[in-house]
Amino acid sequence: MSSTITPPASTTRVVRPARSFQGSVTVPGDKSISHRYAMLAGFAEGTSRLANFSTGADPHSTLGCMEALGAKVVKGPGTQVEVTGAAGVFQQPQKDLDCGNSGSTMRMLAGLIAPHPHTFTMIGDHSLTMRPMERIRKPLAAMGAKIDLVDGHAPMTIHGGPLKAIDFETPIPSAQVKTAVLFAGLQADGITSLSEAVRTRDHSEHALKAFGAKLTRTGEKLSIAGGQKLKAIDATVPGDISSAAFFLCAALLFPDSNLVLDSLGMNPTRAALLDVITMLGGKIKVLMVEEHHGETIGTIQVNRDDAGLKGAEISGALSAQIIDELPVIAAIAPYTRDGVTIRDAKELRVKESDRIALVAKNLKAMGAEFTEYEDGLAIPGNQQLHGAEIDSGSDHRIAMAFAIAALRASSENVIHGAEAAAISFPEFFTFLDELSKR
Repeated sequence: MSSTITPPASTTRVVRPARSFQGSVTVPGDKSISHRYAMLAGFAEGTSRLANFSTGADPHSTLGCMEALGAKVVKGPGTQVEVTGAAGVFQQPQKDLDCGNSGSTMRMLAGLIAPHPHTFTMIGDHSLTMRPMERIRKPLAAMGAKIDLVDGHAPMTIHGGPLKAIDFETPIPSAQVKTAVLFAGLQADGITSLSEAVRTRDHSEHALKAFGAKLTRTGEKLSIAGGQKLKAIDATVPGDISSAAFFLCAALLFPDSNLVLDSLGMNPTRAALLDVITMLGGKIKVLMVEEHHGETIGTIQVNRDDAGLKGAEISGALSAQIIDELPVIAAIAPYTRDGVTIRDAKELRVKESDRIALVAKNLKAMGAEFTEYEDGLAIPGNQQLHGAEIDSGSDHRIAMAFAIAALRASSENVIHGAEAAAISFPEFFTFLDELSKR
């Protein structure tokens, strides 16, 4: 099986206005959890069986890297993946580790491979080479890793070897940085501690425990002892709430919407999105809830409140918690009654694209008024948008966000670079057509 994913040819999609949004859907497996399960399964002893593994390209880049490191990966049937791990001993890869478009792969895997006595070069596509990697290099270098970057960016070359524990305070809220430090700490000499002022998604903590690692949390401080062995697991990946965000926002656009999302990941560190959906005028009913490997999975029903689509002010810790969902919230902001203000979201400028700039560009194309800030946007409500040529910037979340905005526009929108959706949600446009009533 090849570890290289061939990017699809550039495609355009026409999205016509809808009159309602109704139906039931199960979104693909959570991308964040799929990455972590793939990495830890590849490191562990034994064969892990992972059901509902993400269909997005990014976690499959991770699987390709794990194969190159000596794990055995068998895909299928459907969304099942079997990973036989390297039992804690990675091999020298025969070629560069290709992370594709995936910052999650590059940043988190760096921590997992740094303690191994080999030289690893991690590469990615053009977009990934623009994203900041110094934030990973600093803590790993403090543990004793030697890491070469090009002006703070990929390609990243890691000269692996024994690491020592550190006590680290994360300078920016980043689950990827936290994960890299925890994965390195799992193999370092001593007890590694990590503190974060703004608590980030805790999928790594749950995943480490699921695979048999012991870690402790005291207040803001997480600690993990080095030298621990991991054992394979059988697990089902919950549905991705970041993928669901697009349909949650679509359900807010119409008074008679009725959306049911099955087997959805409802991890409390990600569920801030549901609070914002409620704030904007969504009515959310939890129909079923259960727990697997520390992760909460539920079925929810979403309707729009009789009062209609309100507005919101999003800033501070909340911006960090829903950073991936901000583009679609901004895209529907003109249709709200009171408008939406987003601040403290400067991190959006160093994602797969400058997401603030692209949101602004496409809102302008659709005829919206707004104010752009270095760290966000202020978008007034009660605006009617028209059809336009939408530039995705090859960014999956921009392509999908403006497909949702198009549902309430006065005429059809043409989305250029629509194939980018496959990075996280290949089924997106199929599901969108099924749920949009015209």
